[in-house]
Amino acid sequence: MEKRKKVFVSGCYDMLHSGHVAFFKEASQYGDLYVGIGSDQTILGYKGRLPVYSETERLYMVKAIRYVTDAYINTNSGIMDFVDIVDRVVKPDIFVVNEDGASDVKAEFCRERGIEYVVLQRLPDTGLKARSTTALRKETSQLPTRLDLAGTWIDQPYVSCYAPGWALTISLEPSFPIEERCGLSTSTRNMMKKIWPVQLPSFNPEMIAKLAFCFENDPSKREGHISGAQDALGICMPGLCRHYYNNAFWPERLESCHDETVLRWLEHHFCMVKMFPRRAGLDVTLNKNITKEGVERLADAADGCWYAIIARNLPDFAKYFKASFDAQVAMFPAMMQPGVENYIRKYADEALAWKMAGAGGGGYLALVVDDLSAFMAKHPEAIKLNIRRKGM
Repeated sequence: MEKRKKVFVSGCYDMLHSGHVAFFKEASQYGDLYVGIGSDQTILGYKGRLPVYSETERLYMVKAIRYVTDAYINTNSGIMDFVDIVDRVVKPDIFVVNEDGASDVKAEFCRERGIEYVVLQRLPDTGLKARSTTALRKETSQLPTRLDLAGTWIDQPYVSCYAPGWALTISLEPSFPIEERCGLSTSTRNMMKKIWPVQLPSFNPEMIAKLAFCFENDPSKREGHISGAQDALGICMPGLCRHYYNNAFWPERLESCHDETVLRWLEHHFCMVKMFPRRAGLDVTLNKNITKEGVERLADAADGCWYAIIARNLPDFAKYFKASFDAQVAMFPAMMQPGVENYIRKYADEALAWKMAGAGGGGYLALVVDDLSAFMAKHPEAIKLNIRRKGM
C-alpha cells in the first residue's frame, strides 16, 4: 500500500469558524493533515492583541476536527512561526495555504526543502456562507462596556463643583447582548467603534480613554451635552477603577484594582437584570436638585463602596452601593421613571442592594446578592458579569 503523504497547514485559528473547517477538509484531500497553530505570544506580537481563545483552547478545538491528524503550537514567532515544527516534527511532503495567506517567503521556504507548495482558493463548503476571522470580527465587536458602581454624575462639573469625589466603574467583557439606551454607555461604545471597530488597541488605557472622550465631545461643539469622562474611562480601564473629579471634565486622579481575589469576589456578589430601555426624549436632568450636601452624600457613598469592595465586606458594599443610588435619585428624581419601582420590588426581598446602571430612567438594574449561583438558579433572567482583566 502506498504511504499517504503528510500535509501541513499553519495559522492562528482564533474564533474557529466554518471557513477553517472547509480549508482543513480540502487540504486533507492531499494526505494526512497536520496543523501548526500560532501561540498566544506570537499573535500578540504580530497582531497587537491577544487571541479570543487561548492557545490551549485553540489546540483542543483544532485537534477535535475530524480532518486533522494532529496539531501543534508553533514554537517560532512572526509569520514564519512554523519553521521548527515543519523541520523537526512534521517533515511534510506538502505545504498548503489559502490564497490570502500565500507569500513568496513561504514558497521559497518550501522550494529549499523540496516541499510541494499548494495554494487554495478560499471557498465555503456547499450551502455555507464564506467566512473569515477578519469579517467575523467586523460583524462581532469585542469592545468592552462599562458599569458604574457608585458616584454616578460626579463626573459632570455642574455636580462636582459643589464637592469633589470619586466615580467607581468596572470594565465588562461583552459576554451578553448589550442593549441600547440601557445605562451601559452604549453611545460612547458605539462612537468608539468608529475608531476601533473590533477591539481596543493595546496601549495605555487612560490615553485610549482620553482619545475616545475627545473624539466623542467635539471641541468645536458650543452647546449641548458633554458626555462624562467616566463613560470612556469605564470602558477602557480594565478591572475595578475609580476616578476623582473636582469641577472639571477629566479626573484629577485614577486608581485601579486588579487583585484577582477582589474581582472574583465582586463577580460572585453582583449581577444585572434588564428592565426596559430609557424612553425616547426623556431628560433625566429634569427637576434636578443638586446641593452641596447631596453631592457630599454621593461622594461619601462612593468612597465607602470602594473600601468595602477592596475589603470584600459584603454588608458594607451593599450599604454604600444603595446609599450611592439614593444620593443619585435625590439629586435627579427623573431617574425613577414609571415602571422602575416595579422591578425593584420584584428583587428587593432577595437582593441586598440595587441601583440603575448609568443615568437611569430605565435600562439595567444592578443587584448586590449574597450568592450569585443561588440567585441565578431562581432568576435565570439575571446576567452574570465578567470583569475585563488587565492585559485583555
